Amino acid sequence: MKITKETLIGELLRINEGVAPILMGIGMHCLGCPASQGESIAEACMVHGVDPDELVKKINDFLEKAE
Repeated sequence: MKITKETLIGELLRINEGVAPILMGIGMHCLGCPASQGESIAEACMVHGVDPDELVKKINDFLEKAE
């Protein structure tokens, strides 16, 4: 399964909880907070000063290996 910048953080964590360390590694330590669950990857990246395209690629690479 491929994710996009529009994928919600909550949805991403339901797809594969193993992405949590990737998100936490770039400073997204609020994964359990209700606001983060409804935030898109693009929105979260904007808040945390991260390139969303790089993050999406990293997550998709991880998900591909996890299948």
